[in-house]
Amino acid sequence: MKLLSLALIVLVALEHLGFLALEMFLWDHPIGRRIFRLPSVISSATRGLAANMGLYNGFLAAGLVWSLASDRFDLKVFFLACVIVAGVFGAATANRKILWVQAIPGAVALGLVCAAGG
Repeated sequence: MKLLSLALIVLVALEHLGFLALEMFLWDHPIGRRIFRLPSVISSATRGLAANMGLYNGFLAAGLVWSLASDRFDLKVFFLACVIVAGVFGAATANRKILWVQAIPGAVALGLVCAAGG
């Protein structure tokens, strides 16, 4: 159970590094525009906002990696809870798909961490 929880934390961290790359570097690129279904005029105008979102996703990934490196239960819970809150907020305010892409994997990882006792 513990190994599975650690693997899922790694996957969630990698997912957030992917969000960082998409939002900071590919937002105004054809790949980013296709993924986010944005016309170029919108992606160009919102590039700075997207980079800011990407930076926050990078902080979440860094926190998850820190929680793994230190093997601290409290850090795992804190950063996974942050991922869940961000995913729920994103689903409520931007796109419901964010719930499935971000919040649910974080919640499953958190459940496994708690079940494994750390």
